Amino acid sequence: MDPARPECPFQYLIETLNDNPEKKFYNIAKLGGTKYDILPYSIRVLLETAVRNCDGFLVKKEDAMNILDWKTKQNNVEVPFYPARVLLQDFTGIPAMVDFAAMREAVKNLGGDPMKVHPACPTDLTVDHSLQIDFSKCAIQNAPNPGGGDLQRPLAKISPHKAQPRKVPCRGQTGCKGPCDAGESSRNSGKFSAQIENTPILCPFHLQPVPEPETVLKNQEVEFGRNRERLQFFKWGSKVFRNVAVIPPGTGMAHQMNLEYLSRVVFEIKDFLYPDSVVGTDSHTTMVNGLGILGWGVGGIETEAVMLGMPVALTLPEVVGCELTGLASPLATSIDVVLSITKQLRQAGVAGKFVEFFGTGVSQLSVADRTTIANMCPEYGAILSFFPVDNVTLKHLKHTGFDKAKLESMEAYLKAVKLFRNNQISSEEPEYTQIIQIDLSSITPYVSGPKRPQDRVAITNMKSDFQACLNEKIGFKGFQIATEKQNDIVPVEYEGNEYRLSHGSVVIAAVISCTNNCNPSVMLAAGLLARKAVEAGLMVKPYIRTSLSPGSGMVTHYLSSSGVLPYLSKLGKFEVVGYGCSTCVGNTAPLPEAIRNAIKQKCICRLCDCVRANYLASPPLVVAYAIAGTVNIDFQTEPLGIDPNGKNIYLHDVWPTREELQQVEEEYVISSMFKELKEKMEKGNKRWNFLEAPESVLFPWDLKSTYIRCPSFFDKLAKEPVSLQPIENAHVLLYLGDSVTTDHISPAGSIARNSAAAKYLTNKGLTPREFNSYGARRGNDAVMTRGTFANIKLLNKFIGKPAPKTVHLPSGQMLDVFEAAELYQKEGIPLIILAGKKYGLGSSRDWTAKGPFLLGVKAVIAESYEKIHKGHLIGIGIAPLQFLPGENANVLGLTGKEQFSVSFPQELFPGITLDIKTNTGKVFSVIASFENNVETTIYKHGGILNYVARRFL
Repeated sequence: MDPARPECPFQYLIETLNDNPEKKFYNIAKLGGTKYDILPYSIRVLLETAVRNCDGFLVKKEDAMNILDWKTKQNNVEVPFYPARVLLQDFTGIPAMVDFAAMREAVKNLGGDPMKVHPACPTDLTVDHSLQIDFSKCAIQNAPNPGGGDLQRPLAKISPHKAQPRKVPCRGQTGCKGPCDAGESSRNSGKFSAQIENTPILCPFHLQPVPEPETVLKNQEVEFGRNRERLQFFKWGSKVFRNVAVIPPGTGMAHQMNLEYLSRVVFEIKDFLYPDSVVGTDSHTTMVNGLGILGWGVGGIETEAVMLGMPVALTLPEVVGCELTGLASPLATSIDVVLSITKQLRQAGVAGKFVEFFGTGVSQLSVADRTTIANMCPEYGAILSFFPVDNVTLKHLKHTGFDKAKLESMEAYLKAVKLFRNNQISSEEPEYTQIIQIDLSSITPYVSGPKRPQDRVAITNMKSDFQACLNEKIGFKGFQIATEKQNDIVPVEYEGNEYRLSHGSVVIAAVISCTNNCNPSVMLAAGLLARKAVEAGLMVKPYIRTSLSPGSGMVTHYLSSSGVLPYLSKLGKFEVVGYGCSTCVGNTAPLPEAIRNAIKQKCICRLCDCVRANYLASPPLVVAYAIAGTVNIDFQTEPLGIDPNGKNIYLHDVWPTREELQQVEEEYVISSMFKELKEKMEKGNKRWNFLEAPESVLFPWDLKSTYIRCPSFFDKLAKEPVSLQPIENAHVLLYLGDSVTTDHISPAGSIARNSAAAKYLTNKGLTPREFNSYGARRGNDAVMTRGTFANIKLLNKFIGKPAPKTVHLPSGQMLDVFEAAELYQKEGIPLIILAGKKYGLGSSRDWTAKGPFLLGVKAVIAESYEKIHKGHLIGIGIAPLQFLPGENANVLGLTGKEQFSVSFPQELFPGITLDIKTNTGKVFSVIASFENNVETTIYKHGGILNYVARRFL
């Protein structure tokens, strides 16, 4: 929206920055005097967005004043929030972009200009947020060729071959310590890689350009083949839509790109300055709050609404002030700090609240530490965890490529509107709903597990805690292993050597930096520990499935340039397998067969799950436990291993000091790394750059596609909204009880072979192994509609047992929900859903509203709703009707087999009571559960897609 449009009632607050007419801003600090000065910094950002976007309809003057009165209005009023930008990852980006493509089609069909259809705010989309590991370590030698040059061939038809890497000599450099003989194999020395498409990184020995690791390229090749159609669609969108930027494949995951590349901190558009803020379709979006950028994760409908020019609605939150004092011990990493803060905030009860950090301890945390802490706020239930911009932030931005002029205007603006935190002046601290104090010096290293992330175990107690877990009954921590079996030893032969497995043996060790790659100290600590361990003559046992999965290329860059990457490889083949989510989401290669057989032989644990105890730990501790080969160890008294001279090597012998880490950070994590990363993102890669994509104004839909299809949301769109039509003689599609979740409504897992979606895909010529998941096919409305209410745990009272079925009432047939709805639509019969309390609980999913709409559902009648889901129903054009207090279908004597009719007055207003008539003569009243005039306006238009499409007309 135009920040200086004439209808804004706060025009009088506009000032120029340092008398520069090209730099204007709303000086919200002058809006409320002392009221403003006591506001938490995060609430000041909310206030600025309300002032700047106030139009009297979507954002009213009253909304801004309610935010200003936060101290008395918190938790009592709903306010709008206009984020400055939107962040999408691959799965959630598909349906949003498909809807925009379909909207262009609809606008053109009504005589409008489709080229006017664009997202209303900057929208960044990362296309390879999720990574499936098809190759890791030496398994690549005998793995099938995933593409064979034809990236569209199905994997089942690809024959195996041995990879033949092209050897690249190091073109030696004085002082190079690497074995630089050009005849050595990359798999033996770690120095050579497959030369595929000449994609350069830094040589781990002497920083000369060499190709990407072979495993990375192989995994990227499979991903490209698997997702070619999706990538072509995204590339088309990046060409034709303004405000859309696509982060090319092979770059990194969404929240990491948000932090390293996309963040502005302060926007400067049309001569106006205003704070950066973001909503994203990923829970890790909160990481960006470590940079002083307000942001959190939301569902697909909310992000799509923002893209369409609508605000996010939220209850004005409580803000918990978290005062940090002291300094953490040298052994405590940011992960230890995170876990400690997580525990204390969870105990304090911060769910649904903002958390804001202050105190002397904050200035001692780097931006990397702050972002790691902010990243974990969903674990303790907060909406976000905010670190206001201060001198530490500015110093970080200077190192990461922000130019001097940008930093100067940023600092001047933030200070003018009192969004810059002065760490030395404690009297300027705002007021908070409550304050929690945390002494960083009391924090000691921890791991989490063995089953839940909230179960923290001090390193000093790890051995005793694991032994206790073996004894305890099966539960959150216990495994209930018989006493006589707790010391079982299983000999196993692997690669010509004999090893011994027992309870506590490490078989998987994955260094995954999605929460750490922004924090060089944590990843560098793992690398420095590996270097010291190698120099001490220690090695990781070869049967342990090790991997290194950075969240972005920056991690590989600084691990390589600091010289520690080859030591990670030499220690135990901790080698880069790709950039994205991997082991932590279950995408790991199988354990070696000999190890699996040995585990099964003595029932150390069940296959394969093959591991029942899973621990989360900081990267250096992952490496340490991999060296030890067991979690059943006391690092204080027992050695990690023995050096070639027979000397015991303990953890403290190889653990890097804080001074060592700081020296390496200062020397290697410099602005040039961020600059090169940005250049890589902007240049893309050859596969992406050479990928053909249409450049037409309208997307050329492929009628044969099973992944992307033009949805039917706009099929009946007219230039002007028609008067509200009654729902007449509607049948009940489903009669549901309490606590129906969004997963019941639109499951996100695999497509069952006997489902309606499977039948559709089979008719398209696909085999079951090609079905993929509902998540992967969110761009195809035909699949997603058939997947609506396809959860096997759905309990429909018409059926009487869990099943994705319902009864087609006119015929009495029991059918899949989609098949019944299809019959009703052919007969011209509208549908409703009867439900109990808390309808729509769970994660926010766009298809939980889109699916029922396309099934023909016109209204839901429930006892109560999950607020977010109710907004989704309105946003798609389904009426949320609510039984009167104390009433429900059972109390009213409804069987669900009646036919229902309801009329809407043309002057529809929030909370109006409507009468519903049945064909049996029963009449009862319901509440039209609209919260405000914006929601009634959207419903009158038939949903937000129609509303915005008409605005484009």
